[in-house]
Amino acid sequence: ILGDDLIVNDDGPSASAQLINAFEQTGCSILGVQKVTLEATKKYGIVDPQEIDGRLILMKGMVEKPKSNPPSLYAALGRYVLMPDIFNLLENQTPGANGEIQLTDALKRLDKIYAYDFVGRRYDIGDKFGYVQATIDFSLKREDLKDKVKEYLQSIK
Repeated sequence: ILGDDLIVNDDGPSASAQLINAFEQTGCSILGVQKVTLEATKKYGIVDPQEIDGRLILMKGMVEKPKSNPPSLYAALGRYVLMPDIFNLLENQTPGANGEIQLTDALKRLDKIYAYDFVGRRYDIGDKFGYVQATIDFSLKREDLKDKVKEYLQSIK
């Protein structure tokens, strides 16, 4: 789980539970993904799908932050269920972007990997506005805060 992605599914299983279910179906490493806008693909690792079956995507590969022509709109969004072999790959991974060991580079070296288009609202709390959105949405769900927050928001001009 990446700390700057907060995912909420009020109507069903958590994103992590959905990925665990997909892992139990496939027995392979699973990446949590959701579709993003074409413009946003430049900010994420983007899945190159080989086959799509409902929400489950057999991956051909992935492209990290494509500048143009992304292979899909499915972005990796901070949730993973990984087989232990990823650790050997990471240990022997050549530094990539910014001279750092990149998880995406190691994932591309797996023999077989799936992505799962999870259900849920994602907040990018690594982004200042995403953090504000999450704070407001969560406070509006709390009985002890929602009236005060609504009043405050209405008072802002």
